[in-house]
Amino acid sequence: MDDKALFDETVAQRTGLIGVLDELSHHQWDTPSLCEGWRVREVVAHITMPYRHPGRTVLAAMVRARGRFDVAADRLARRDTAENSSSQLLECLRRNVGHRWKPPGGGQLGALSHDVIHGLDMTEALGLPAVSPPERIVAVLRSPKLARAFKVDLSGYELAAIDADYHHGEGRPLHLPAKDLLQICTGRRRPSAMSGSDGQDGADS
Repeated sequence: MDDKALFDETVAQRTGLIGVLDELSHHQWDTPSLCEGWRVREVVAHITMPYRHPGRTVLAAMVRARGRFDVAADRLARRDTAENSSSQLLECLRRNVGHRWKPPGGGQLGALSHDVIHGLDMTEALGLPAVSPPERIVAVLRSPKLARAFKVDLSGYELAAIDADYHHGEGRPLHLPAKDLLQICTGRRRPSAMSGSDGQDGADS
């Protein structure tokens, strides 16, 4: 996909997330997500962080966290959920559905990946259908920066989507829906828990 197509997919992803979040109960906003230590509301706070905080604020948070972005992001997400209600977090996403934010060095694919991965963190935890169609997830799976970002070793596995055109690697088969492959590639699920003779035995989603 070129940048225009990726931006259109990013807008569609955010629009889909708004539709899901709009229907959640207060209890569901407090459901633990697949991001360790974060409820759905912290994930939404993180997704919308670039719309509320200028780069200098994030940089200052990283300085306080001694350069660890994960620590800085966690502190900002917790602060933002303490200061904003679920409706305020949702309204922030709604106002910025067409925002042009891109992660440093990540480009438009990085922006799409950010929203797709965290979207699954929420919908999977809530037991809801994925917002992202398989083809959008495959665009993220093909990102050359995905493996480096999450440091998941999948050598010795053959990854193939059963619902989209995606194949990668050789070895023990992991033939699964694209969303499950992305959760494995981002460390949300263990490949050993999801692989069998055809890659589907023991799947836990």
